[in-house]
Amino acid sequence: MSANLKMRQSLAQFEAAFREETVEERDRRERLRREAAERSRQRRVYKNNRNGNLRYVALVLAMIATAVIVTIAMFQTLSLLMA
Repeated sequence: MSANLKMRQSLAQFEAAFREETVEERDRRERLRREAAERSRQRRVYKNNRNGNLRYVALVLAMIATAVIVTIAMFQTLSLLMA
């Protein structure tokens, strides 16, 4: 009778430990998923900011180049008209 009681206690302890481990594993998976999502969001924000800065620099350079080209063309046309 004592062996049967010990076996039931052992089985109950095993089941309790299994349930606890299952809960811990579920929490761990959820925490890892949240951390991965946060890292992904941070990478996306960084990439978006970096690309935005590059586009802004390209726009400024294009505007400066356009102004220089128009100025040169305007003065060449003016010199042709005056000659």
